[in-house]
Amino acid sequence: MKISIIIPAFNEERLLGGTLARVQSARVAFGQFAWESELIVCDNNSTDRTAEIARAGGATGVSEPVNQIALARNRGAEVATGDWLLFIDADSHPSAALFAEVAEQIQAGHCLAGGCTVRLEDGYPLANFFTGFWNFLSRSQRLLAGSFIFCETAAFRKIGGFNNELFAGEELDLSKRLRQLAREMGCEVVILHRHPLVTSARKVRL
Repeated sequence: MKISIIIPAFNEERLLGGTLARVQSARVAFGQFAWESELIVCDNNSTDRTAEIARAGGATGVSEPVNQIALARNRGAEVATGDWLLFIDADSHPSAALFAEVAEQIQAGHCLAGGCTVRLEDGYPLANFFTGFWNFLSRSQRLLAGSFIFCETAAFRKIGGFNNELFAGEELDLSKRLRQLAREMGCEVVILHRHPLVTSARKVRL
């Protein structure tokens, strides 16, 4: 089994290095299952040191000249060689425990795709309320947060990946199509919650 970890990045020189370090630490969980993994960063037309930092962090670098996250994710998936794809945002910090839970779901054999709940890195009461509400919707409706999505590669390619026509909500569209395919195949889309993904609160600060 091989997992392709894909990180889309636009002008992420400030946060990408920390994310790559956390991903490198977390991916040892796949090694414990005797699985291979690769790390791909898609530079989405950055004007800063994003591409340089990606290389220094041990990632394979690819580029997408059009500034759109769906295109960047799909470009990363194009070069991926893994049996499963794992998309992570450049401002998020996964744990080894979360990666291990992903591996457990894959190994169980009934999961076609999945996501996880999220937790903001800083304490913003109102933002935490809305994050909690999103987590509730995510778990109850099996909606995938764009910051963390894992999916069988064959399924991702069968449905055509992310919709390149969408500039927002592309993860919700993907969720809908994956749920439909899962029903047809007798599989499921899961939302993990024991080890939430820690993600940046920079949008709240802005």
